[in-house]
Amino acid sequence: MYKEILKNLENTVHIQEKVSKELEVTKYLLKYPTRPVYFKNLDGFEAVGNLWADRKNFEKILKTKDIIKKLVEAINEPEDYDVVDGNFIKNNDFSFLELPIPRYFEGDASNYITSGIVFSEYGKKRNVSFHRFMIIGDKKAVIRLVPRDLFRMYNEAIAAGEELKISLVIGAFPTFLLSAATSVDYWIDESKIASSIRKKTLGEREKMVRMDNGIFVPFEAEYIFNGVITKEKYPVEGPFLDITRTYDMQENQPVAIFDSMYTNRDPVFHLLLPGGYEHYNLMGMPREPTIFNEIKKEGIDVIDVRLTYGGNSWLHGVVKIKKLRDDDGRRAIIASFKGHKSMKHVVVVDDDINIENMEEVEWAIATRFQADRDLIIIKERGSSLDPSRYDNDITAKMGLDATIKGDRKKFQRVF
Repeated sequence: MYKEILKNLENTVHIQEKVSKELEVTKYLLKYPTRPVYFKNLDGFEAVGNLWADRKNFEKILKTKDIIKKLVEAINEPEDYDVVDGNFIKNNDFSFLELPIPRYFEGDASNYITSGIVFSEYGKKRNVSFHRFMIIGDKKAVIRLVPRDLFRMYNEAIAAGEELKISLVIGAFPTFLLSAATSVDYWIDESKIASSIRKKTLGEREKMVRMDNGIFVPFEAEYIFNGVITKEKYPVEGPFLDITRTYDMQENQPVAIFDSMYTNRDPVFHLLLPGGYEHYNLMGMPREPTIFNEIKKEGIDVIDVRLTYGGNSWLHGVVKIKKLRDDDGRRAIIASFKGHKSMKHVVVVDDDINIENMEEVEWAIATRFQADRDLIIIKERGSSLDPSRYDNDITAKMGLDATIKGDRKKFQRVF
């Protein structure tokens, strides 16, 4: 499937020579930060990185220029998927130590699976979410759990004296990459969001396969690993270079054990460079619709949302609105922080500003913002990835209302 995707992306860099997964692979991914890099021989395997580092690649493959609006619609209107038979090749004789799982940076604690999507089911709840895995053995890895849906499912299983069954998918279609990073109500199955994205863009529903462990996974996938998250805890997970390009470490994270590997007939391993533009897009883009939705709930005419690369597509955002009431800018700020609780700074601008051009955003701040009138500061829980945060992840969040106040003619640009 990924080879077919690469055929449709014209700017792919093809690396023919043998490349080591131990640090060397990172040099190529950093050299071509916004272009897909296809490795013909990554220690004997085929692999691709930076595949979604350019947002336009989503547009090409999903055949739409309204990705965020389609995401908003899909979150609000989930679509069931079709269950079909799979044609994966099963292999019980595999080792994480032999697969093309890189150690990206010298300070990393181990080799890491960074592009893995966990599919899980427990107590009538189905969940799809991204998680990093630190390799500690042939079939063992430490999973980083954050206090969200999978964390809750895991704790419920352990409390019941059970292990949580999972399927780890590497190399999924972009509909699943986007849906896996959304933040939705607990009982919503993110696979149905993926199916809705595909229906609204390509006109067809997603296909899912029930694995031997009973879990549904995408019909299109490069690698699948079946296993369990055990009650065993590993003392320290990390250091790991995260999206802020600073190191993260977590204590007492669960150990996952895998027993089987499935692949398609010609698999390509998906590499996700930590702190790269692909990481930015896959974390940030799915949060833009949740911000959009929260602003819209307030009756504000929201046009677009961007989480900016300068803020690692996580901590800083820009919102474009068509202002109808004097307080729309301030209310959009409050709603934005509600829509993405990890966001630290947000700028709200008028509909004449191109929010993909940060020079225009800065111009709006320079000409339409007064700090004693238009600045909002809220001190509350923020992102655990922000190295400047206070204890218990408390942070001071800043909202800038850079919209026009008063006579609009006074603020119009001549050129």
